[in-house]
Amino acid sequence: MSHRKIIHLDMDCFFAAVEMRDNPALRHIPLAIGGSRSERGVIATCNYPARAFGVRSAMPTHEALKRCPHLTLMRGSMDKYKAVSQQIQSIFRRYTEHVEPLSLDEAYLDVTDCKQFKASATLIAADIRRTVLAETGLTVSAGVAPNKFLAKIASDEQKPDGLFVIPPEAINDFVLQLALRKIPGVGVKTADKLAKLGFHFCRDICQPGEEISTERLALLSRHFGSFAATLIKRSQGIDERPVRQDRERKSIGVEQTLPNDIADLEQAEQEMLQLLPTLEQRLAQSGKAALLQKIGVKLKFSDFRQTTVETQCHRLDPRLLAQLLAQAWQRRQEHSVRLIGIQLGFKSACHEQLALPLEGTTF
Repeated sequence: MSHRKIIHLDMDCFFAAVEMRDNPALRHIPLAIGGSRSERGVIATCNYPARAFGVRSAMPTHEALKRCPHLTLMRGSMDKYKAVSQQIQSIFRRYTEHVEPLSLDEAYLDVTDCKQFKASATLIAADIRRTVLAETGLTVSAGVAPNKFLAKIASDEQKPDGLFVIPPEAINDFVLQLALRKIPGVGVKTADKLAKLGFHFCRDICQPGEEISTERLALLSRHFGSFAATLIKRSQGIDERPVRQDRERKSIGVEQTLPNDIADLEQAEQEMLQLLPTLEQRLAQSGKAALLQKIGVKLKFSDFRQTTVETQCHRLDPRLLAQLLAQAWQRRQEHSVRLIGIQLGFKSACHEQLALPLEGTTF
């Protein structure tokens, strides 16, 4: 049986790393990009000295300053980050044309048909990391696996500046011990809900190669809707999604399945506002704030109907989001709400490049 060879490459604290490269005095002090001491904002990324104090991406700036009062804050330069990202993406394309940028600082590569380095994805990933460091002065972590899901998980295993490989024969053992919270799309609230149902690890949902029981499938579908199918596949290490070459991302968003259905508009607005820091961070990482052309609010009701209300807008406006939520709320037909999402749409930018011991191995 043939397997795909997928590499996920993720720059280490990219925006902060660029600033530390250009100003070495910043390397050993807590540094964050995003916001200021006098204005509301959100942390786009931070370096590892800042993370030691509990500062994280998507954290409100005021919270970051509480955790690290001597944190150095920089607004950053998106033009500079885009230029560096384009340089990095051009390096990726020396190895394969099958590159799918996800943001300025990460991408998937499908190297299944590459003949370089003895056709070894592991050796290719190692050389990419060496080349990026030599030409840009920046480190990148890599994950190598037979599919996108596992490659993304793998790239986080040895961060920063690491390489982790999940060969085909190791998939079953790897997913058996994998915590469900590490699956992309499983946020804190979803992980808590899974835990309350008795699901903590992938093995709790379904053993690799086995069919899930009818009762368990019904339970997951009842609580997680269509996402249940994704949970089951990922728990078995399955992900058939292809690497989509030169994909231009037309939208970004964030959504949350609520721990308990709600029927109060004010409570719904509070839940929605809690999603804003994550969306602001994703917008910053996308490098597409100047291309923003619409915002929207999505609701899913207790009967699993869903609705989205959108409007033209060129900035992320919490007050306008509240108005859109109120409009969507009128469509619930007395049903409670089980999921809230907010999303952004962009105009096309087809002219702009989107950023972003090994010898003898055969995978």
